[in-house]
Amino acid sequence: MIAQYNLGNLSYLGKGTPRDYVLAYMWFSLAAAQGDESARKNLDLTEKQLTADERAEAQKMAREWRPRAAETQ
Repeated sequence: MIAQYNLGNLSYLGKGTPRDYVLAYMWFSLAAAQGDESARKNLDLTEKQLTADERAEAQKMAREWRPRAAETQ
C-alpha cells in the first residue's frame, strides 16, 4: 500500500519519471482500495486532471493490475 501510494506520487509529480496522471490515478486507486486515506485524497485531486476517457483507462488498469512474482536470476 505504501509503495503504491509512493508510485502514485512519483507519477503525479513527474519525479524520476515522466508526469502521468493516468498512472498516478491507477496507483492511488490501488492504495486507496487498501484503506490509505492519503491516497484517497490524492485520487480525488488526480481525478480533476483527467478526462472521462483517461479516468476509465486508469480504472481499467487498476482492475487488471496484478503483482508479478519476484524474478530470479
